[in-house]
Amino acid sequence: MNQPIRVRFAPSPTGPLHMGGVRTALYNYLFAKKHGGTFILRVEDTDQTRFVPGAEDYIRQSLAWCGIAPDEGDAEGGAYGPYKQSERSALYKREIETLLKNGQAYKAFDTPESMAAKRLEAESAGNVWQYDASTRMDMRNTLSMDAAEIDELEKSGQPYTVRFKMPDAPIEVAVHDEIRGEIHVSTHVLDDKVLMKTDGLPTYHLANVVDDHHMAISHVIRGEEWLPSAPLHVLLYQAFGWECPRFAHLPLILKPTGNGKLSKRDGDKGGFPIFPLAWTDPVSGATSLGYREQGYLPEAFLNMLLLLGWSSGDDEELYSLDQAVAAFDLGRVIKSGARFNPDKALWFNEQYLRTGETSRWIQPLRQAANGQMDEWSETQCQKVLDMFLERVQFLHEIPETTYLFDAPTAFDEKLVRKKWKPETAGYLTELAAVLEGISPFESAVIESEFKAFLERKELGFGAVLLPFRLVLTGTGGGPSMFDFADFLGKEETLRRLQAGVEALS
Repeated sequence: MNQPIRVRFAPSPTGPLHMGGVRTALYNYLFAKKHGGTFILRVEDTDQTRFVPGAEDYIRQSLAWCGIAPDEGDAEGGAYGPYKQSERSALYKREIETLLKNGQAYKAFDTPESMAAKRLEAESAGNVWQYDASTRMDMRNTLSMDAAEIDELEKSGQPYTVRFKMPDAPIEVAVHDEIRGEIHVSTHVLDDKVLMKTDGLPTYHLANVVDDHHMAISHVIRGEEWLPSAPLHVLLYQAFGWECPRFAHLPLILKPTGNGKLSKRDGDKGGFPIFPLAWTDPVSGATSLGYREQGYLPEAFLNMLLLLGWSSGDDEELYSLDQAVAAFDLGRVIKSGARFNPDKALWFNEQYLRTGETSRWIQPLRQAANGQMDEWSETQCQKVLDMFLERVQFLHEIPETTYLFDAPTAFDEKLVRKKWKPETAGYLTELAAVLEGISPFESAVIESEFKAFLERKELGFGAVLLPFRLVLTGTGGGPSMFDFADFLGKEETLRRLQAGVEALS
């Protein structure tokens, strides 16, 4: 690759950033970093009718949470700005004039009503109508009207669009896709797309081609939904006389079950997020789930997205961002849709919680506890992490365990009926005497003395361990009771044991 690698992520601020959009940003970022290139954030905000307040900030915050940092952009600066399309109007107008002058585009004065009438007329005859080489001469445009009529319309301020002029005789357009190979489309099926709207703003087709050229974009890596537009974009590059960038169209992210693209409705129905951060709609006030607020780690979220459409070809599943950069190859992006699995997303979060040095979670654990652990020592926090990280999917689940902070006042009734026998209180009272004499009061010593007690009494684990857990926690599950007693300390362990025996006897 002799040309400098420059890629862009170009979202529209028309709503929150879907996880599919984050994956597009991620793949662009990985490709740029793999080849020593530049990753650009460009905001495509020309569709003012669909602009949503707060959406642009949401996009930036989402990328920041994920650790996907643009090299160039509105906030970052760069030599190819401005990086908002709404600030590049003069450039679009200049380039549209180029197409008009060389006959590759024309002005169309048709009203929406007149075009609707044409469609209705075609439908009544069982045909599909579109504005193309076969119909344009029946419409009101600068190709079908004489100079006097055109001059009169322009002087009167009649609104017009600018349309791309497809070839009069059909030709084959070749699109090379880095993922899908060579694609051929006949212009016979393509319409004369609008390039400039009546408000003077460009459509996506014009703006993205002009911007990609003037920003020296080498590779356009975008979603599969833009594949049908690629032949038009190739023709636009040819019309301008510009070199075409390389295209790569990423597969759709599919629903967990059934057919179709993953949507917000699927997330609402399945109870899982499809947005990186929680989003509150500024109009309806409705809030959608976010991966961050659900407790997912950004590393786990990115790792999950990485493998939704790409594979290294081996069995490796866990990649840090740096490892992903080193491994990423566009040639290993799949062509077919990638099915999203919410359970796999949870699995990734579990792996990232449990791998590496667990002490890195001490501060996040305190933050998740909302003040309940502020007075705890690092040793206490570390003991809790060692007990619970193998048992939770999210860090915030740990401080939700009430018996970490307070002795139980209620006890699992089913377990009490099943395991609390007439002799249980006596066993626990004798155990208390054993625990009283233990020094140092540490997990390994507690376990050794506990087992020795059972051996002397010729008792099975079930006769004492579950009741012991019950009086200390109120539940029948949780971490090692020896580790938990160590965490509580001798005084609190004995206090809970005595209170539990009194409550249950």
